[in-house]
Amino acid sequence: MKKVPKKYQPKGFEILHEDLDLIVGNKAPGILTVAAKWENENTVHNLLNQYVRKGNPRSNKCVYVVHRLDQATSGVLIFAKTEAVQNFLKDNWKTTVKTYYAIVHGRLEKKSGTITSYLSEDEDYVVHSSSDPDKGKLAITEYTVLKETDKFSLLKINLLTGKKNQIRVHLAGEGHPLVGDAKYGKGVTNFKDLRLHSAELEITHPHSKKRLSFKAPVPAYFKSLIDYNY
Repeated sequence: MKKVPKKYQPKGFEILHEDLDLIVGNKAPGILTVAAKWENENTVHNLLNQYVRKGNPRSNKCVYVVHRLDQATSGVLIFAKTEAVQNFLKDNWKTTVKTYYAIVHGRLEKKSGTITSYLSEDEDYVVHSSSDPDKGKLAITEYTVLKETDKFSLLKINLLTGKKNQIRVHLAGEGHPLVGDAKYGKGVTNFKDLRLHSAELEITHPHSKKRLSFKAPVPAYFKSLIDYNY
């Protein structure tokens, strides 16, 4: 693919790869993936629809949502160019390898492990974790500690399921909320930016059926807290 000049790229979404089937980009923190009750214009989905229409108001071209990232989360995000491609990627999503970096408060006793629980969302959009299968949908998060300081730990996360706020809820439940997480951090954070980044996605391409890997560089505010060769 030819690199898309920056002036044509949607603000808040750096295009990393584009072909006839896919648009893959690096989402900036602060922008919504899709519309919410409080915002329906400034979303990656809406901006990409405008991008593929190339300024033609009569165009009915659009992109199709495959998965989402939280508003405060940065990193790799994939959109489909047709409904058939969207269905293929969703049907094969269990084969997608999803790698995240997260910085949490404190030092974990177990330096690697798997967190499993059942997640449900209440009417205030807060996600709750339970050990009861009747109280939510299964969520599995695999983590490894890469580096520690006196106050923080850098984790590499293999997201085995992709439920809303999953990583944030699971780590907060372990007593190690993400740095910058005002929603689940229970007031322990004074940091503006959420330290959660979708670093790499590996998928089966819908057309070629080849395995492809897409990576997004880690934001500078990660490196300012824990220096690591990300």
